[in-house]
Amino acid sequence: MKYGFFDDTKKEYVITTPTTPYPWINYLGSQEFFSLISNTAGGYSFYKDAKLRRITRFRYNNVPLDLGGGRYYYLYDNGDFWSPGWAPAKKELDHYECRHGMGYTKISGKRNEIETEVTFFVPLNYNGEVHKVVVKNTGNKKKEVKLFSFIEWCLWNAQDDQTNFQRNFNTGEVEIKGSVIYHKTEYKERRDHYAFFSVNAPIEGFDSDRESFIGTYNGFENPQVVASGKPNNSVADGWSPIASHCLALSLEPGETKELVFILGYVENPLEEKWESKNVINKKKAEDMIAKFSHSAAVDQALEELAVYWDGLLSKYTIISKDDKLNRMVNIWNQYQCMVTFNLSRSASYFESGIGRGMGFRDSNQDLLGFLHQIPDRARERIIDLASTQLEDGGAYHQYQPLTKRGNDEIGGNFNDDPLWLILAVVAYIKETGDYTILDVKTPFDNDESVAAPLSDHIKRSFDHVINNVGPHGLPLIGRADWNDCLNLNCFSMEPGESFQTTTSKDGRVAESVMIAGMFVYIGNEYAKLMEKVGNQAEADRANKEVSKMKDVIMEHGFDGEWFLRAYDDYGKKIGSNECEEGKIFIESQGFCVMGGCGIKDGKAIKALDAVEERLGTKYGLVLNNPAFTKYYVEYGEISTYPAGYKENAGIFCHNNAWIMCAEAVVGRGDKAFDYYTRIAPAYTEEYSEIHRMEPYVYSQMVAGKDAKRFGEAKNSWLTGTASWNFVAITQFILGIIPEYDGLMVNPAIPASWDGYQVTRHFRGDILKITIKNPNHVSAGVAKMTVDGKEVSDNIVPVFGDGKEHGVEVILG
Repeated sequence: MKYGFFDDTKKEYVITTPTTPYPWINYLGSQEFFSLISNTAGGYSFYKDAKLRRITRFRYNNVPLDLGGGRYYYLYDNGDFWSPGWAPAKKELDHYECRHGMGYTKISGKRNEIETEVTFFVPLNYNGEVHKVVVKNTGNKKKEVKLFSFIEWCLWNAQDDQTNFQRNFNTGEVEIKGSVIYHKTEYKERRDHYAFFSVNAPIEGFDSDRESFIGTYNGFENPQVVASGKPNNSVADGWSPIASHCLALSLEPGETKELVFILGYVENPLEEKWESKNVINKKKAEDMIAKFSHSAAVDQALEELAVYWDGLLSKYTIISKDDKLNRMVNIWNQYQCMVTFNLSRSASYFESGIGRGMGFRDSNQDLLGFLHQIPDRARERIIDLASTQLEDGGAYHQYQPLTKRGNDEIGGNFNDDPLWLILAVVAYIKETGDYTILDVKTPFDNDESVAAPLSDHIKRSFDHVINNVGPHGLPLIGRADWNDCLNLNCFSMEPGESFQTTTSKDGRVAESVMIAGMFVYIGNEYAKLMEKVGNQAEADRANKEVSKMKDVIMEHGFDGEWFLRAYDDYGKKIGSNECEEGKIFIESQGFCVMGGCGIKDGKAIKALDAVEERLGTKYGLVLNNPAFTKYYVEYGEISTYPAGYKENAGIFCHNNAWIMCAEAVVGRGDKAFDYYTRIAPAYTEEYSEIHRMEPYVYSQMVAGKDAKRFGEAKNSWLTGTASWNFVAITQFILGIIPEYDGLMVNPAIPASWDGYQVTRHFRGDILKITIKNPNHVSAGVAKMTVDGKEVSDNIVPVFGDGKEHGVEVILG
C-alpha cells in the first residue's frame, strides 16, 4: 500500500491520509521533520551568511523523535484544540496533507470545518524562516477561534544546552514588544546575537516560559495554555525560554485569514548592541519583519525560491519513459546533494550538531554531486578543505566550517582521506575547465607560512599513499579507511572508548585493499591531469606507481573469487573465504574494478558475480557477509553492531553506488541499473511501511538481511549516498561524463531501453543529447553526431558560445 505520491506538476512530494496517520507518517508529520526541510533547503546564502554555529534558533533535539524542537501551531475552537500538522496535539483530523517541495514544506489539516495550511521556508538571502499560516472557515456558521504558535529557544551552544543545566536554567531572558518575542539569553555578556519570533498581526497574549505554557505535568500534545484557550503572558526568567503567540480570529462562513510568522536571527556590532539600558537594538529585526509584513511579499519570495531551484535543477535533466528515473535525476537526488553541500554530516535527525563539523572525506565526495550546479562554491570548498591538509599529505578527518581549521580533537590518520582531495580537484577541472585552481597558494594546516600551490597539495596526497605502505605493499589503513568502523589499530577493551580516535598499535602492519583500489582509480586520474597540464615527468611517475599498485592488488589483494578487504595487525586476511565471518566486503570490489583491476583476465567479473551472490538483497547490497556475531578486538567497531545494522552487514547505500559504477565499467548496464533501482527512493515507495523513511531522499543505511528489521532505513538526508548515486546514474549509467576536452557520452544501460534524452549545461553551453538504442545493447557508441555532423569519437567538444547544441548518439 502506498501512503504518498509525487505531484509532478508542482514538483512536490505529497503525504496524505484521511484519518490518523500510519506510524511512518506520524514521523514525517511532525513539525521537527518540516523544520529540517525548511532549514536545509531554503537557499545556500542563508548558510553562508548566517554563521553555522548559530543557525538553529530553537532547542536542539536529543533523539530523532524528541518533541520540543519543532515549530508548532495549535487551533483552539470552543474547547476543542488540534494541530494542522497532526503533531503535537495528535487529534484525529478530517483531512491531512503534507507537501515537500524545493526549499519549502506545506502542511494542511482540517477539523470541525476549520481548514488550515502552513507553509515553511527560508527565503533567499534572508537570515530567518517564514511561516505563512492560512486559516479558513469552510462551514456555514461564524467561527471564533484562537491560534497559538510555539517554538522552544536553544541556548546557542548545543553541547552546553544539553548538559549544563545548573547554569542554563538560570540564564533565560526575553523581551516582548508588540507581537514580537525576542530571545536575548546571554546577549548582555559576550554574545552579539539574538533571535526573534514575530507575527504580522495584533496578539491577544503571549507566553515565553515553557512550564507556564505547557503546565507542570503536561506534554506538548496537551499544553495547559492551549487547553484553556487563554495565554498566561509569562515572561521567561531563567528556566526554559520559549515563544508563543495567541491570536483571536473571527471568521465568517467562507472567510480566510492569512498570517505571517518569522523566526529570525540578528547580529549587531558590539557598539550597536543596545537601544537603551538592557533593551536590545531591534532595528535589524524590525527591518526583517517589515520585509514580510504581508502575504504578497511571502508569495513573491516563494516564487523567487522556485526560480532559484529551477535554475539549479536545470543543469542536468533527463526525459525517459521511466517517471521514477526522471523524478530522481531531475529533482530529488540533486536537491539532496545541495542539502549535503550546506550541512555535510553536521546536523540532522541523526547528527546533533555537536563537534562533528564537516568531514574531509565527506565534503570532497559530496562535491561530486553539486559541482555542476554551483561550481564557484565548489572551488571555494576545495580550497577550504586543502587548507586543512597536513604537510605530509595526510589530513584532519574533520574541519570546522566557521574557523576553516582542522578538528584537533579528532585528528587525522584516516588514510583514504588524501585521495578524495585529488578526485574532487579532478572533477572540478573537468567540469569547469578551470586549471587556475592548481596555482592557488594554499596553506597546510591553515599556516600561510607554508602555503603552496594546490597542485602541490594533490601531489602530496598521492605520495601519502606510496609513502605509507605495509608488508604486502598495500596502503596502510591508519585509524580507518572509508569504513570508519574498520579499526584495525585500535584493539579497544575499554567501554565507551572511541574506536576512531584510539590507536594502540604502531599502525605499520594493517593494510587496506580498498585504499589500494582507490589509489589505482584516482591515481589514474591524477596521472591524466598531470599530462594535461604538461607535467609529463609527474604523469609518468604516477602511472608507474599506479601500475605497481595494480600488480600488488592482483598478487596480494585477490582471494580467488573476489578482492580481499584488508590485512589486520596480525597480518591476517580480512574479507577472505578463509575467514569464519566477514568473508566478503563490498568496498574493495567496487573500487578495484573501477580502477580496472581484473578486467582483462575476468577476475573483475568474478568479483562482481560474488557481490550479487553473497551480498545481494531486494533492498540493496549488504556491506559484508556473513555478518559478525561476536566482537573482534582486532577489527574494532564494525563487529560491535548487531548483525545486519550499519557497517556490520547493513545495506550501506553509499557503497552500493560503487558497485553500480563497477558494473557499468564492465559494460553490464542491466545489472548496474538493477542495483540503482534497489535503493533509489522513488523505486522503493512500495516498501514505505518497511523502510519507515522519507520516500524521496536517500538514507545512509537500510537494515540488512541478518537484521530483525530487515529493510528498515535510517540516517536520511546527510549521506554521501546522495552524491555517489548521482554520479553513478548520470555518469556511469546514463553515460554523460565531464572530461577535460568536453562531454564524453558512454552509457551502460539496460538493453531493453529504446533511449532517452538528457539536457546538460556544460561550461556555458546547453547540450541536448538524444540517446537511441535501436539494437538494444547495453553499451557501446556506434555513431555520434553534433549539430548534424558526425564526429569521430564520443566526445562532445566545448563550444564556449553559450548556445544550444544538438547531439545524437546511436548505441551499437
